[in-house]
Amino acid sequence: MTRDAEREPEPAGPADGDFIRRVLIVFGLAALAYLIWQTADVILLVFGAVVVAVILRSCADLIARRTPVPKRWSLMAAGAVIVLATAGVIYLLGTQLRAQLAQLFALLPPAVDAVLAEFGVTSVTQEIPRVLGSGLGGRVLSQVASIGVTAVGALTNLLLVIVAGVFLAADPKLYQTGFVKLFPPSQHDRLDGALDASGRALGLWLVGQIFAMVLIGVLVTLAVWLIGLPSPLALGLIAGLTEFIPFIGPILGALPALLIAATRDMQTLVWTVAAFVLIQQIESNLIMPVVQRRTVSLPPALSLFAVVALGVVLGPLGLILAVPLTVVAYVLVKKLYVRETLGEATPVPGEPTSETGRLPSK
Repeated sequence: MTRDAEREPEPAGPADGDFIRRVLIVFGLAALAYLIWQTADVILLVFGAVVVAVILRSCADLIARRTPVPKRWSLMAAGAVIVLATAGVIYLLGTQLRAQLAQLFALLPPAVDAVLAEFGVTSVTQEIPRVLGSGLGGRVLSQVASIGVTAVGALTNLLLVIVAGVFLAADPKLYQTGFVKLFPPSQHDRLDGALDASGRALGLWLVGQIFAMVLIGVLVTLAVWLIGLPSPLALGLIAGLTEFIPFIGPILGALPALLIAATRDMQTLVWTVAAFVLIQQIESNLIMPVVQRRTVSLPPALSLFAVVALGVVLGPLGLILAVPLTVVAYVLVKKLYVRETLGEATPVPGEPTSETGRLPSK
């Protein structure tokens, strides 16, 4: 045997150990990314529960500050106020709203047919019986059944989000502390501060958004009532709810009114378009600047790309939660990375400034 064959293999040195550790870290990060991707829907539901918890907690804190209700009972009082307010609106407007929604849903198919007919498209509603009688009927019915299952699943998820949100709002520190303990002890204070700031920023954004939604709903209801369109309450409700999604929401909210106006006459359509354009101008130039002085605003381009990207990647739920998710990510990046990692001085939304004690908006 040669000397080389008799020589024992050398033990792995420090460089080999570093390389192995880096490879394991890369594989671990890849596995974590894959797990997050596979559970994205569940993570969105968890974040939806966080949004519900923030709304409840904000109402509870407001009640505790402005009323003699003890803090430990403020959450129950907030839930009672929300339930009673919802029940009151349903009691006062429920009959009218149900009738107007039924009328709106009855008017929309003919309105869609009339608009499509202007472009030479065959009536959709008249084609449905023929399609159901042909071989495609079974496939259409299966699609309808699939939509029904999806709707039931959506209602179940909504109930889950509300219940989980109540639990989170009851003791938010319990869950925050448990999450922070997943990280090294040296990072606990940083993460606690970042999560507190992101929670306050999210609460401020939600307050401003709900205020804008109510105002838009009222303005649209009054506008379409003055124009003479049917179901003004239903059209205002749709416009107010879709306002939660920036940029895309106002367009979706205006479509039912525009479709119905298009079946009337050109003057009605022009007045409807003008009303929605005017309302959006009032929102952009009067309502939102006032709201954002006391709440949180995001750079418009960031909000737009967040809505488009999360809507494409995560579907309707991602579209709805895109901006709240962006608010949280915006705060975490500015505090943990820009300020504490890069050392750049920057105001963090949801965090009081040392000079004024007020919450910066950007």
